Amino acid sequence: MTVQAGLQEAGKQPVVIDTNIILDLFVFADADAKPVRQALQAGKLDWIATQPMRDELARVLAYPQIVPRLDFYQLSAGDVLAAFDQHARLQEVAVKARLNCSDPDDQKFIDLAVARQALLLSKDRHVLSMAKRLLAYGVRAQSAI
Repeated sequence: MTVQAGLQEAGKQPVVIDTNIILDLFVFADADAKPVRQALQAGKLDWIATQPMRDELARVLAYPQIVPRLDFYQLSAGDVLAAFDQHARLQEVAVKARLNCSDPDDQKFIDLAVARQALLLSKDRHVLSMAKRLLAYGVRAQSAI
């Protein structure tokens, strides 16, 4: 993975994807996540992320409730992280946004989405409760596309 400046790839919708959606994409093969997966595979989305987001995913993949799911789907944490690495374009950590998320773990997703005026995909209630306020910063927060 290369760290690039904040420029979006030409013609692609920048998107920030929260950890819960990443699990839906690459572990659970959730039907609601299928359009996101197809858009990523077709190169229509510019998935931007930061190293702390990848670190969070690695931590979550080791949770006791996730490990059996990985086993069930015959996946390893390495498989999921490889999918992240294949599709996500790492950015520098964004400056703290003026908006505060009630869950500090989700702030990094808000910050990057605001900094890059990206679509923010999340199923987290803390993030989605900010959807109206995020619009004023050029960010759409939603659970699916």
